[in-house]
Amino acid sequence: MAAFKRFEDMEAWQAARRLVGEIYEATKTGAFQRDFSLRDQIRRAAISVPSNIAEGFERGSDRDFARFLLIAKGSAGEVRAQLYCALDLGYLSNEEFQHLHDLVK
Repeated sequence: MAAFKRFEDMEAWQAARRLVGEIYEATKTGAFQRDFSLRDQIRRAAISVPSNIAEGFERGSDRDFARFLLIAKGSAGEVRAQLYCALDLGYLSNEEFQHLHDLVK
């Protein structure tokens, strides 16, 4: 298992937690707020990232942890894809898009 005693100590989990806050902030106003489908989907995908990191860590085995990290990585890719949709739909400015995209790399 990893050298960490708690998943909260992991930089990846901390960054994923910040991502969730930023996604919620970006989706709570304007046209993004009214697009319930995309708003809810990107929020769920963002929440999935730290959740899977935590769940995999708490499973207590390297194999499970690695599997859940892959799931978290997939969710991060889903967030990136949805950010492109939000950009294309005019829900995000180029600057907002780039900031969020940089957080989820």
